[in-house]
Amino acid sequence: MLSEKDFIASKYTSIDFAHFQWSAPSNIALVKYWGKKDNQVPANPSVSFTLENCKTITSIAFAKKEDQNDFVFDLLFEGKPKEDFKPKIQKFLERIDVYCPYLKEYHLTIDTKNTFPHSSGIASSASGMAALAMNIMSLEKELSPSISEDYFYQKASFLARLGSGSACRSIKGKVVVWGNHAEITNSSDLFGVEFSEVHANFKAYQDTILLVDKGEKQVSSTVGHDLMHNHTYAERRFEQAHDHLLKIKAALKEGNISEFMKIVESEALTLHAMMMTSMPYFILMKPNTLEIINAIWKYRNQNQIPVCFTLDAGANVHVLYPENVKEKILEFIKNELVGYCQNGQYICDQIGTGSKSI
Repeated sequence: MLSEKDFIASKYTSIDFAHFQWSAPSNIALVKYWGKKDNQVPANPSVSFTLENCKTITSIAFAKKEDQNDFVFDLLFEGKPKEDFKPKIQKFLERIDVYCPYLKEYHLTIDTKNTFPHSSGIASSASGMAALAMNIMSLEKELSPSISEDYFYQKASFLARLGSGSACRSIKGKVVVWGNHAEITNSSDLFGVEFSEVHANFKAYQDTILLVDKGEKQVSSTVGHDLMHNHTYAERRFEQAHDHLLKIKAALKEGNISEFMKIVESEALTLHAMMMTSMPYFILMKPNTLEIINAIWKYRNQNQIPVCFTLDAGANVHVLYPENVKEKILEFIKNELVGYCQNGQYICDQIGTGSKSI
């Protein structure tokens, strides 16, 4: 098992210029990570579906510079300078400095864009940091060609985690586990690992994201995670996450969609319950979030069709369902749920495979 020290680049060459472009997807946690320790270590393990269409596309041009004492970079978002994003990138580069000391040798020109609304609860920080990490590891591969493919992806996940915890789940794989769990082989707090035993029932699983509120999140994820410190129910919640991960592992392996739905919905509601019972406390759902949840429950009970929901730390609803009921669920969404979405907007997505070089 790799340790943090194993990710410190020590032997590498030098080049004058390099340019790479990667896309990295968002992901939706099925068992939620909520609460963290120092250095972006999760308080409990989590598992997520990698998405296909909701992604960040980032290119970085690396040009050798004379002064190698500081990080120097330009940041473009959708082709235009974006100064308010720069502090987060600066902090990320500072965090990974010990592992990627070569970065100070280059001027970075970062050009990035999303295929979905930024800061709307669709984990733009996860896809964004994952895309950055993939570009940085492409440079490292140029400087140190002998690194293995496994190391390349593990370090990319490790670096992405230091920018945004859930970003480590956006590097590789359809279903990704992050965090130590006794029953998950090779699971680690340092990076995400692909969970390979997934039944055909979950192949091409669909995720339609209902945009209830496209605005900035009421509470940042960082603040939300910090509220788990000294939370009355924190320790019991962490135990529950371990238990749910074990159960969802079995459901994914066996193709048990009914059990899968129970765990996923319980996890979504638990996440919001933790926020409602923290100090200070927050209600991140909107009235239309609850309307959608109740409509999904009613539709499922009346039609016996396997559709469920999950939520991130916001108001938007992820509607999850197998591909073989796609037509019926999209009809249901158009007829009964689209009215609860802001400007009638929703995004059709499905389980994906991870980051891609462009």
